[in-house]
Amino acid sequence: MSVAVVRSRALLGLDAPEVRVEVHVGNGLPAFHIVGLPEAEVRESRDRVRAALLHAGFDFPNRRLTVNLAPADLPKESGRFDLPIAVGILAASGQLPSEPLDELELVGELSLTGTIRPIRGALAMALAGVRDARPRTLLLPAANGAEAALVDGARLLGALDLAGVAAHLLGASPLERIAPAPCAPAPAGDGDFADVKGQAGAKRALEVAAAGAHNLLMVGPPGAGKSLLAQRLPTIAPPLTRDEALETAALAGLAGRFAPADWGRRPFRAPHHGASAAAIVGGGANPRPGEASLAHHGVLFLDELPEFSRAVLEALREPLETGRIGVARAARQVEFPARFQLVAAMNPCPCGFLGSERCRCTPEQVRRYQARLSGPLLDRIDVLIGVQPVDESTLMRRADGEPSAAIAERVARARERQLARQGKPNAHLAPPEIDRHCALDDEAAALLRRVARQRHWSSRALHRVHKLARTIADLRGDAAIGAQHAAEAVAYRRALDAAGPAG
Repeated sequence: MSVAVVRSRALLGLDAPEVRVEVHVGNGLPAFHIVGLPEAEVRESRDRVRAALLHAGFDFPNRRLTVNLAPADLPKESGRFDLPIAVGILAASGQLPSEPLDELELVGELSLTGTIRPIRGALAMALAGVRDARPRTLLLPAANGAEAALVDGARLLGALDLAGVAAHLLGASPLERIAPAPCAPAPAGDGDFADVKGQAGAKRALEVAAAGAHNLLMVGPPGAGKSLLAQRLPTIAPPLTRDEALETAALAGLAGRFAPADWGRRPFRAPHHGASAAAIVGGGANPRPGEASLAHHGVLFLDELPEFSRAVLEALREPLETGRIGVARAARQVEFPARFQLVAAMNPCPCGFLGSERCRCTPEQVRRYQARLSGPLLDRIDVLIGVQPVDESTLMRRADGEPSAAIAERVARARERQLARQGKPNAHLAPPEIDRHCALDDEAAALLRRVARQRHWSSRALHRVHKLARTIADLRGDAAIGAQHAAEAVAYRRALDAAGPAG
């Protein structure tokens, strides 16, 4: 036949819409045209496909070839369309049968020798295929098999080269199916809280933050242990559900960073303070997830928080509130999930030693440094704590702190109470849900009203302290929020009070 249709998949955020690769071999001067809004990588496939077909021993039609990638208004990028284009040419020129293509979707980048290289987004494509009204078998690079096999119910075939795909379609040597085989969950994180000497107050604050998925800011001088504490937060966080693990793995696959060894582990992303806004929230001509989305269901750790550009910090306000990031471009709009837990660290002043005789910063320098964090951003942080250096005698003793496993048990029980009561962590409650699930007794309510009035808290800051008190009560197993819970929650908003503007 002179026309062949091969189905494939594009990427649009976490979605993978179906693309029909229509190949026509017609009369006229020899030419090879690709239409349907292809970007540079797709247009370059002409040379890769030609060389791969010839190297695999097939004839390249010396005729007029037209490849249409439908729908035409969806931008097509990357080399994943190489394999469907090559197979479409072979089917349209009569070198391969077209009937088996009705039950297949093909993705894969070709080398000049016909080897099929791995692609980005295999997990997202497998998920889209399973959810489709008419599921088909996804034929993809063998190197992506472990990633796509995480999807229950996916029908998968892995191929090493173009010759193997051709042999499968001819029925001469069928490709082996890839059976769904979820990886064993990875360890929760590196390190253990038992290794942290001293810092009882900071460890308690991180336990509260982990239990309710609250955002946290640590303020203290250099070397106090802020980074050490942040890196151990994932070791006490509740385990990911299967759906959460699939989402995080799919986002990592979109960025080309999927690793089977990280399956089931909460992400921990720690970008440098020189990162751009696009690197943090996502973007580019072909939008890809940024660090905030790669930290979805995990921790986004921003060390030296005031050193990040104002554009980066303000761009985080929306995902901190909504859990999603919208990237708008002229040709497309893409939305990435970004329900991360923000953990940040900062010095109290430019030199870091505010309040000691080592500090030479003027009050104006301190004010300008702390003013880099806007009030709206601080409003979105639930826990603000000071972290002071540990004395020498404590540092010289053998580490004997409580292990992460024991803390994780308490955190898991508190999170289970939240999910049973409202179906989500306390930090994600909307204002109407706070009234329903976070009832205060009279003494606790009077305390929060008095403190909010004294410190001029915004309604958002008051709501966050209210939710924090609910988490503290959940950790203690108490049904009602009492004055002691509210008092501890209030204490977690004092990190900057002594040094400058408070949140």
